[in-house]
Amino acid sequence: MRQMLRTLLQPLPLAGLLTILTVGYSLRFAERSHQPEALLLLGVFLFLFVVLQLLPEPRRLPQHLVLLAMPPVILALNGLSVRVGASQVLLVIWAACTFAVWKPRTAALAVLLVNVAFYLLLRRTGLASPLPMVLINMGFQALAGICIHYARSAESSRDALARVNADLLATRALLADSARNAERLRVARELHDVAGHKLTAMRLNLRALATDPALARREEIALAERLSGELLGDLRQVVQSLRDDRGLDLATALRALAAPFPRPALQLTIAADVRVTDPAVAETVLRLAQEALTNAARHAGAERVWLSIDSGEDGLRIDIHDDGQCSPQIREGNGMAGMRERLAALDGALEVGRTAGGGLRLRARLPA
Repeated sequence: MRQMLRTLLQPLPLAGLLTILTVGYSLRFAERSHQPEALLLLGVFLFLFVVLQLLPEPRRLPQHLVLLAMPPVILALNGLSVRVGASQVLLVIWAACTFAVWKPRTAALAVLLVNVAFYLLLRRTGLASPLPMVLINMGFQALAGICIHYARSAESSRDALARVNADLLATRALLADSARNAERLRVARELHDVAGHKLTAMRLNLRALATDPALARREEIALAERLSGELLGDLRQVVQSLRDDRGLDLATALRALAAPFPRPALQLTIAADVRVTDPAVAETVLRLAQEALTNAARHAGAERVWLSIDSGEDGLRIDIHDDGQCSPQIREGNGMAGMRERLAALDGALEVGRTAGGGLRLRARLPA
């Protein structure tokens, strides 16, 4: 319920609702005998408008059916409220809805056909010169359509920019983690090769001094030799801990990648024994997740995406599935082809299928 209210209170749906309510107020000036039927038709239009706003974007067929059902309601209302002009206002709202759902060329053609029908109905009502009224109304419809078109274009550009920014942040996180690993390895080598070598030489010299009869009884020599041995052992432990490769931080990069998607939400699970040290493998995992999130948002209408990563004898295993609805006949586009190519370059493989609930499932395998 809260999500429905949030959707209807967006600027464009809210403007449409307020306009429809204003039209309802104006119907009080229609002929009294026609007011019940006019209000009923306006209620039907309001219902269709609300349904259109609440339908998920991937559900294209229901959206098309709702848009096709709106013009007959508007034209029927025209016969009951010609003096009020309610149908002209509703046609502007409908034109805005068509440009929000259909391609601009298809929407423009549909608006033109409905206005031709509107013109013919006005002539049948006996209006002396309906053409100026229709042309003026078409100007408002064109303005609404252009505003919606550019608003949608700006929204798409904003979403694309957010995805690119998330991609850059995720890649930067991997690069930074890889650079830290390289720096730790460099420091470990320097400690082992330089400090370890000199400490070993110092300890050998202290042992030689301890065998000298003149210095054999000096406790300072024995203490220095013992401390040098302990320091050499501590240094070896530090070098070992620096060389202990914990792998790249996939979790941070994947969460950064999913951050700009308001829907679907990412549920991430990475097994404790997973170690990814190769940046190429980590980059491939990121691209798999990115494509899965994009497909779930654009085509499946999913609310959640589950991504799990574990390791086995056959290497790294990645399972991605969502709670959306995909077609039983899965058509692989450029995104899927790109996934397969990335995996094949690393001797990996990809399996594509559907979950029991109808969502898309991707299973990928990469060599360890």
